[in-house]
Amino acid sequence: MAKKDKKQGGGKSEKAVEVIAPPADYIPRMQKVYQDKAVPALTEKFSFKNPMRVPCLEKVVINVGIGDANNDQKLLDSVVAELTTIAGQKPVVTRARKSISNFKLREGMQVGVRITLRRAHMWEFLDKLFGLAMPRVRDFRGVSDKSFDGRGNFSMGIKEQIVFPEIDYDKVVKIHGMDITIVTSAPDDEEARELLRLLGCPFTKRGEEQQQAA
Repeated sequence: MAKKDKKQGGGKSEKAVEVIAPPADYIPRMQKVYQDKAVPALTEKFSFKNPMRVPCLEKVVINVGIGDANNDQKLLDSVVAELTTIAGQKPVVTRARKSISNFKLREGMQVGVRITLRRAHMWEFLDKLFGLAMPRVRDFRGVSDKSFDGRGNFSMGIKEQIVFPEIDYDKVVKIHGMDITIVTSAPDDEEARELLRLLGCPFTKRGEEQQQAA
């Protein structure tokens, strides 16, 4: 069922952005891969006795920093619309928590947007990120498996939003990147790395060789 959200900003209404809610009984393709492939493989590799111990995805957080967000409402609106189209969920505007004079930053200034994905939207976004967007990056050779935080969470960056197939380059106001953090229930990086590999995360060959050697 489609829902249209409108946001007021600076006395002007933002163009309506359509947000699509998936059917209640819909199971994303990647979630099926997790259930049918990843869970058995992880259980065997790490000898889990309790099925609740198998690591899973918890959420995906996307952050976009926009230096001109406070002075350019059109740019901010376009980034909100693009992220809504990409993720199927509307982001929130982030604001500066404190003033920093050297950066001409005042407390409360709009500095970017953030979105947190869970459940179906999370699975769909990662499926698209791994299978469609990342291979479209110029000279793409995989992502490094070094960007784990020691607690089973993985962070990576995308330099251009136009790698997502939904984005029309001719309508882009400004090229921008995004930081993506994948939060898992894994207690360490080894389990999280194997989980993401099974879900199709295109790690570099060096990373895959290290995993096989381990």
